[in-house]
Amino acid sequence: MIEQPYPSVADTDAAPPTAQGKIDQYFQISARGSTQRREVVAGITTFMAMVYAVFVVPGMLGKAGFDTSAVFVAVCLTTAFGSLLMGLWAKLPIAIGCAISLTAFMAFGLVLGQHLSPAVALGAVFLMGVVFTAISVTGVRTWILRNLPAGVAHGAGIGIGLFLLLIASNEVGLVIKNPGPGLPVSLGNITAFPVMMSILGLAAIFGLERRRVPGGILLVIVAISTLGLVFDPSVKFTGIFALPTLSAPGHTSLIGAMDIRGALSAAVLPSVLALVMTAVFDATGTIRAVAGQANQLDATGRIHNGGRALTADSV
Repeated sequence: MIEQPYPSVADTDAAPPTAQGKIDQYFQISARGSTQRREVVAGITTFMAMVYAVFVVPGMLGKAGFDTSAVFVAVCLTTAFGSLLMGLWAKLPIAIGCAISLTAFMAFGLVLGQHLSPAVALGAVFLMGVVFTAISVTGVRTWILRNLPAGVAHGAGIGIGLFLLLIASNEVGLVIKNPGPGLPVSLGNITAFPVMMSILGLAAIFGLERRRVPGGILLVIVAISTLGLVFDPSVKFTGIFALPTLSAPGHTSLIGAMDIRGALSAAVLPSVLALVMTAVFDATGTIRAVAGQANQLDATGRIHNGGRALTADSV
């Protein structure tokens, strides 16, 4: 994802710059107003900004009875595959990751709320994916994207950002569940080290972005992570590499664990429909907002390689 907006070639009268090498030519980096250096910095920044998902998603699904180590590996594999497909096939600087909203709905709505088994919940998500991909391939989602009001697209991006901010605030202890009556959340211990570091990092990001410092977000993430590793006693270094696994003692392997027949029951199909509707409008609004922020829209306001982008996003 492009870190900062840059002038679109379509909005200027100047001729497109000459491509610098085969990589530049294939991805049309110069033609879209960027540079290879900017793309590298933006890619590292995007990775650092979205790596939280490999911890948040297993944490959510772990509360629903899933094996966290297996979910961790699955999140890494799906994110890598989706991002490579988006970059190499759709040729767009947009990273694909697990939808936190769908993860929360699956864990807390289907498994813990409706008391479905993890296998049936996986089957429901699989059916949602099939329908979602069919909607994208047949052009229905493209029609939705073309007729999606700009306000809805921007609102979706803002809403996702606020949702992620709430999750992050809860993870560091800035916002906690309210044990008493009143609002569902309350203010945590703002003097705790993780909370202070988070507030400091957020303020630093705002300041550097305001001054348009290249790689500012990446610098803040690295600095705050280093401070936490050195001074936070709750952070412990346990190694860099470990063998991946999709099964662990006491847990069933995720491979082939979904129950599609159970998900096709009359009691579960409404939940499948809810998953489809959430995925369609959530993902469509988000990709439109991200593409606009990254200046990946043509003169008519459509996403470059929009058909491929939507298909890669759905797969």
